[in-house]
Amino acid sequence: MSTTAAPSIDQLKELALPVPPYSYWPQTWGWLVLLLVVLAVALVWGTLIWRRWQRDRYRREALVRLDTLVGALDDHERRLAAMRELPELLKRVALSMPDAPPVARLGGQEWQRFLAERAPAPLPEGFAGGLFVVAYAPDARLLAIPDANVRSLFATSRHWIEAHHVAV
Repeated sequence: MSTTAAPSIDQLKELALPVPPYSYWPQTWGWLVLLLVVLAVALVWGTLIWRRWQRDRYRREALVRLDTLVGALDDHERRLAAMRELPELLKRVALSMPDAPPVARLGGQEWQRFLAERAPAPLPEGFAGGLFVVAYAPDARLLAIPDANVRSLFATSRHWIEAHHVAV
């Protein structure tokens, strides 16, 4: 009878990992150059997207304010103030444009011409008159405007804010 002791678990040793038969680096310089070119293009593309997003911040802020004004149209007490703020909002958007056009002193026909020039599509026929009425008409006349006309004015303003042309 043999008296050999059973091996213990403490005697076990971890096996060394084998070296892979291939390298993780590209086999030729061409693949490395291609990888660097793809990374450079991705970096440039990401930078351009980020700059455009930063440049259009004024549009996003104006659209948030416009949504607040549209929500205020349903409240009778805030309706008049919301309607009065619409032309001012359009002027602030024009002043915030990246190409900084000289619109601070524009009024009347020059202001309407500026809006029409920067619009992506022709503005509706009554848009200029609607903005003039909203800006300068007495309160009683302003409250007498049909809701459909007011909502159309706000919708056209939204379209102009979203899509106006900016020369960069």
